[in-house]
Amino acid sequence: MAQFALPLSDALPGEPARIVIGAGNRAAIEALRNPRSWPFNTAIVTGPPRSGKSLLLRWFAEQHEGTVMDDAPGLDEAEVFHAWNRAQESGRPLLLAADEGSWTIRLPDLASRIGAALHLALSPPDDAMAAELIMAHAARRKLALGEGAAAYLVPRIERSHAMIEQVVEAIDRLSLERKAPPTMSVWRDALDAVQGPEQGRLL
Repeated sequence: MAQFALPLSDALPGEPARIVIGAGNRAAIEALRNPRSWPFNTAIVTGPPRSGKSLLLRWFAEQHEGTVMDDAPGLDEAEVFHAWNRAQESGRPLLLAADEGSWTIRLPDLASRIGAALHLALSPPDDAMAAELIMAHAARRKLALGEGAAAYLVPRIERSHAMIEQVVEAIDRLSLERKAPPTMSVWRDALDAVQGPEQGRLL
């Protein structure tokens, strides 16, 4: 299944801010392309940390006139409730984001309205998406991972957006510390540093 990226208009040359599309987020992105189909003009994107929720909100704001509210559980519930009302009055979409399982709504009227909204859940990346994420994080750091890096890392890395980002960050750090290009020994040591000893991973 082909992977591609959604560019953001404020991405700097050579430092692409992009959203890698794969099995974990494809359905959500397709729904974001068509806000007219949302019940009550409202949708909420949920997913694990570092799964791209904020980037999706930024991309959506560039494509559509409406309101985006990141980290909705941390906002005042009355503010979110008023935003929902404005979406009904104006007909413009309201897009919210929250970490999965993090939002306990105390205001009954808001809880019922959010419950009726379109819920878009982001899933952990599969192998193809994990490979694309590894290369995207490396490109953002201007890090040349070396031939075969994704093939080596994908079977060994935890299926987590945050973990993939941390491993690439560790590869970059170790490469700089050793003043050497990232080879298999650096990839292996980065995995050990972030995920713990290699016990339980493939040799």
